[in-house]
Order: sequence, then C-alpha cells, then structure tokens
Amino acid sequence: MGILVACLTTGKGTWNSVSELINSAEWKKIYLITNQFGKENFKHQKELNHVIINLEDPVEIMRDKIIQGLHELQKEIGFSDVAINITSGTGKEHTALISAILKIGVGIRIVESQNNNLKTL
Repeated sequence: MGILVACLTTGKGTWNSVSELINSAEWKKIYLITNQFGKENFKHQKELNHVIINLEDPVEIMRDKIIQGLHELQKEIGFSDVAINITSGTGKEHTALISAILKIGVGIRIVESQNNNLKTL
C-alpha cells in the first residue's frame, strides 16, 4: 500500500475515524498533520510520523511547516502513491495541507474508511 497523510486535529469523533483509516490498510508510511496535543495524546500501535503545526499560525506558515515535514517523504519515494484524509480538522488545516501537497507537485487520492475498509473517494 502507499503513503497516508492525514489531518489529526479537531472535530468530535474524528480521531476514531483516523484510527480506523490507519487500520484499514497496510501503509508504507503514515504522516499525521497535527498539533503538539495530538502528538502527545493520539496513540496507535502502528508507527506514526508527526508533522507538528500550530493551529493559531496563518495558513501560509502551516503550509510551509507541512512542506518541511513531508520533504523527507518526497525524496524517499517521489510521492508515487499518496492517500490524503481530511476528516479531522478545520478548513484552515485542510487548506494548508492541500496547498502544501500541490506546491510539492504531487498527485493525490482522497481516502476514508467505511466499515473498516479503505475507500478511495
């Protein structure tokens, strides 16, 4: 399976959705776009890579932090298969993530989990 990049910040019940998505496939790598609170409190048995953002920052700053956090990934595989999930978070974080991915020049597929099965939208 490919690489998963998911927002993990705010929204009632969204952390459960992200956890289910993580379990719905065998991911090569998992990147969570989150804040310090999310890094410290979201626990999962799979290995997670965290890209820490400050939710109070302007979108451009958040975007640049995401680009920096995903830079290693771009070098490693050239983004041959990137699945994106924005179930958790606000429009501001989603805008920063999508802007970062587009700025890097990567094709994406939007995914979610339905009944513990990976679904590409």
